[in-house]
Amino acid sequence: MSQNPTPPNQEPDVFGTLRRFVRPRKPAEQCDLCSVELGPDHSHLFEPATRQLLCACDACALLFSAQADTRYRRVPRRLRALADFRLTDAQWDALLIPVGMAFFSYNSVEQRMMALYPSPAGATESLLPLEAWTEIATDNPTLADMAPDVEALLVNRVRGRREYYLVPINKYYRLVGLMRMGWRGLSGGPDVWREIDAFFAQLQRRCGGPVAPNPAAQGEAHA
Repeated sequence: MSQNPTPPNQEPDVFGTLRRFVRPRKPAEQCDLCSVELGPDHSHLFEPATRQLLCACDACALLFSAQADTRYRRVPRRLRALADFRLTDAQWDALLIPVGMAFFSYNSVEQRMMALYPSPAGATESLLPLEAWTEIATDNPTLADMAPDVEALLVNRVRGRREYYLVPINKYYRLVGLMRMGWRGLSGGPDVWREIDAFFAQLQRRCGGPVAPNPAAQGEAHA
């Protein structure tokens, strides 16, 4: 005699069965100040004293960045491709940066320009020779428009590229995170370089320009 697994007057747990095939939802990002849920294209605040980047809703970004003590600075959203940027190989070599990618921003707390480059260990600071940077700044007056702390010059000279951008600081944090999370072995591996190429392709599109072709075979790194 067969037994009915469903008790009398009770429907099968259809939704319970379906839930087994539904992937759990990823937790949404939250505002670091008020904990409200954030969308993917949210605002950011930067605290110069700690060099900390905070995710923020628009209300908190406006409120806290407008305070008199200026503890936080709102990170702008503008992106600019610097097509006419002038930087010779000799000038680049004089900066003493060991890789072909770097980020330059003005530290208002220490009152100096900082040079950082991404690495598998995170962002690494390079000692910036004052004379070398002064020459580059003189040749490129557009750098005077760069907002202290929250904007940066992003240089990409990896694998034959010559790309220069004025970017909000959160873009560089994103680039550092890609490299830190995806780096494998000595050269990084093809996966991380695909991610980096996609990052710069998206940056070019956001700046309104054509995506430059990759001059080197994908996955080969000579940073």
